[in-house]
Amino acid sequence: MSYKPDGYTTVAPYLIVDGASDTIDFLVRALGATEIRRFAGEDGRVMHSEVRIDDTVVMISDGAEGWPPVPSHVHVYVPDVDAAYARALQEGATALKEPSQGGDEDKRGGVTDPGGTTWWLATKVA
Repeated sequence: MSYKPDGYTTVAPYLIVDGASDTIDFLVRALGATEIRRFAGEDGRVMHSEVRIDDTVVMISDGAEGWPPVPSHVHVYVPDVDAAYARALQEGATALKEPSQGGDEDKRGGVTDPGGTTWWLATKVA
C-alpha cells in the first residue's frame, strides 16, 4: 500500500482563494484541468476541491474564518505557452507578462486569474 493516493504527486499546491468555484472553472477552460472532487460547506462555498492539470493535482478552497485567501504564484509547463496564454486571457485572466524567452530554456508568460492566483505558463523551447 502506498503512502499517498494513486496518481498524486508528492507535493501539491493548495490554493486558498476568493471564489474557488470560479477558479476551478477557469482552470478547466484555460488549462484543460479536470475536476477530481469538490466538497461544499453549508453556505455553498468550497471547503476543499482538487483538480488535475496534466500530472499534478492542485487543491483549492475558498477562504474562511481564520483561513483568508492568500495570493499565490504557480508555475505550469504547457505544450504551447502562446496558446495557453491566449486562452487564459480569453477566460478572464489579466495579463502580467506576454510569453517570451529569457535567459533559460523556457518561453514563459504570466497571467492572474479572476480569483487572484498568478499563473506562470511555460514551454521548454531550447
